[in-house]
Amino acid sequence: MQTVAVVVQDGAEPFGLGSLVEVWGEPYHADDGNPVFDFRVCTPRPGRVRGRSGFDLHVDLGLEATEDADLVCFSPKHDFLVHDESVLDVARAAHARGAIVYAHCSGAFELAAAGLLDGRECTTHWRYTELMQQTYPAARVRPDVLYVQDGTVLTGAGSAAGIDASLHLVRQHFGARVAASTARRIVVPPHRDGGQAQYIARAVPDCDAETLGPLLTWITHNLADDLGVDALARRNHMSPRTFARRFRDETGTTPHAWVTRQRVQAAEELLEQTDHSVDWIATEVGFGNAAALRHHFARVRGVSPQQYRRTFAAS
Repeated sequence: MQTVAVVVQDGAEPFGLGSLVEVWGEPYHADDGNPVFDFRVCTPRPGRVRGRSGFDLHVDLGLEATEDADLVCFSPKHDFLVHDESVLDVARAAHARGAIVYAHCSGAFELAAAGLLDGRECTTHWRYTELMQQTYPAARVRPDVLYVQDGTVLTGAGSAAGIDASLHLVRQHFGARVAASTARRIVVPPHRDGGQAQYIARAVPDCDAETLGPLLTWITHNLADDLGVDALARRNHMSPRTFARRFRDETGTTPHAWVTRQRVQAAEELLEQTDHSVDWIATEVGFGNAAALRHHFARVRGVSPQQYRRTFAAS
């Protein structure tokens, strides 16, 4: 992935566009060595693009800027039920030639209008998921997720979830180190995960200090310990049943699933940054043996640890 094009239109939502610029448009990476993309912002009619927050944009490039892009993004706009046929054509053409097509927030309505969400899992801002399902009944709308990737089509929920979806693509194409350093630069969590390979089921919230926040931090620093429900409940002075219920309420998932994802993420970093054996890494992150690591890694990431290392190991 080298070329990223973002389509903006009148009524442009500044945060939606900004979230894409933050991840894909940074022109300087001398401090972290991350890739610099050929980043283009384009519009159907170059020139002044009306914003909806008291300021407008000036965009020089037309939609031809998308023709060779590896990733074509559709930024949200205010009148998201009104479509420009030339923009829909861009979405269809990008998908047909195998580019990744990504719509953030209400931008997902562009992909739906282009027919790209028929039969696909997708999402949009929670305010509009019911409207999307009613307007485009062939789409399989998921109202409870941060983002969904179905083949080469990615849709994200509103606002900050746009950053999560972009970081998902960075992680998928460039590995955990690049995604983590990108997140660190823009001061967000490196990976909000929900446990399934194609979509992220929920955000892991920032918990209040009085509840599970300190425990979640402790877990990430003690992955090799016994992190079963009974042990964690004792540490938090709760019964196992109460602890499991509280954990799901605050994180949207089970203790086992959350811990497993943290262990897989730690294994990713060690696979990238060290030459330690898979057995050593399995013990270090708490899986106990290589077979268990391979099982969970393949289930969460869709590839084996060895394949992941070959793709993303640091030089």
